[in-house]
Amino acid sequence: MGIKYWLGLCGLFVFTGCATRISQKGDFEQEKMSRIRLDFTKTKEQVTDYIRKYIPDVTKEQLLQWENEKSLECITIDGQKMYFYNAAPNLFRINKEAAEIKLAKDGVVLDGKDLVNLTHVPQVVNEVKSSQKNIVHPVRMRVKYTLTVKPGVVPEGEIIRCWLPFPRTDQSRQTDVKLLATSEKKYTIAPAKYKHSTLYMEKKQEKEKPTLFSAEYEYTSSAEWHPLKPEDILPYNKKTAIYREYTSERNSHILFTPRIKALAKQLVGDEQNPLLKVKRIYEWINQIPWASAREYSTLDNIPEYVLENKHGDCGQVSLLFITLARYCGIPARFQSGFMMHPGGKNMHDWAEVYFEGPGWVPVDQSFGIFPSNNDDEKYFFMSGIDSYRMIVNDEYSCDLFPKKRFPRSETVDFQRGEVEWRGGNLYFNKWNWNLEIEYLK
Repeated sequence: MGIKYWLGLCGLFVFTGCATRISQKGDFEQEKMSRIRLDFTKTKEQVTDYIRKYIPDVTKEQLLQWENEKSLECITIDGQKMYFYNAAPNLFRINKEAAEIKLAKDGVVLDGKDLVNLTHVPQVVNEVKSSQKNIVHPVRMRVKYTLTVKPGVVPEGEIIRCWLPFPRTDQSRQTDVKLLATSEKKYTIAPAKYKHSTLYMEKKQEKEKPTLFSAEYEYTSSAEWHPLKPEDILPYNKKTAIYREYTSERNSHILFTPRIKALAKQLVGDEQNPLLKVKRIYEWINQIPWASAREYSTLDNIPEYVLENKHGDCGQVSLLFITLARYCGIPARFQSGFMMHPGGKNMHDWAEVYFEGPGWVPVDQSFGIFPSNNDDEKYFFMSGIDSYRMIVNDEYSCDLFPKKRFPRSETVDFQRGEVEWRGGNLYFNKWNWNLEIEYLK
């Protein structure tokens, strides 16, 4: 295909376990190359033009230095160097000196979730302390989710199969899920035993028209916080199914590679208390800058990618956290869906860890250290989560219901949805998605 890998891990995928199986490596290679091309669309001139907004006298030598230190992500495609479509904005997140230049010009800009949590987190901490309950502050939301397949993508008369995200019904902090309407009369909601919560529909493609799938529903989301102390944590019973499953490796993104083992030993040292182990890992990962991510399906091993490239988005740092925690003997698992903050809605991933005694505890690794002098608030997201969430997934890379016939657009996570017809999978560039939220009293 004429692609020489410049940065990143771009190998082949062979999924095992509950992941979608691709029997032959070659089956996915051509598709993967196509996806990489869609992620790397910026030319050197386009990237340089963006950077000059903040660094007018940027030089070729600086660009090359940033590329070599992996602050500016690029690969060579058919002999031409191409940059990740968000490489230039990411530079001002990843590189410390560039970030300081942008901060000096733009000032501090808080997004919607940050603005909400400034008051919400202290409120949750106080509610937990006063009520002696770990789950508090319910928020009722009405959601309309729409997926629209572009005209001309599928031949007229063909059946399109669609999976939309749907809030899980088996979560203690997500309750009273109520389906209000669907675009199609016939639909199927995945049983709770499936790790990806989906609402499935089919529709016939009409001539020269977009094909729309939508669902409206309500649910209540609550915050959860555990004011844990090291002495609250009991020794693990290492014979339990939970301990065995969630301290194990899992292809292809929870693997105890030599780099993971060395880093875990460096971070944890001789510490034996599980809570203090988690704190050390959490604090270290908090130093990794957030950057928008290329598609997960193009990466062999996401934690290794984060360590190699020194940046990651929410799902990437969560998988790194989970892998380090498991290697250190702490059960940990993946959870994802959406953050639903007013003015800050977006796809989002986080983790949960299991402590003997308290049980499963949410950990939002990418939200990191909360800006407060109060330690309970400062480390809130190390053992808590806010009210503005929609939980869709309790694991990654598992089967959808009904089972998908072709490899997924998102082979790890499930948030935007999935679409296919008898001619194959419909990738993200073939359709659009939209999430509308109404906050109910």
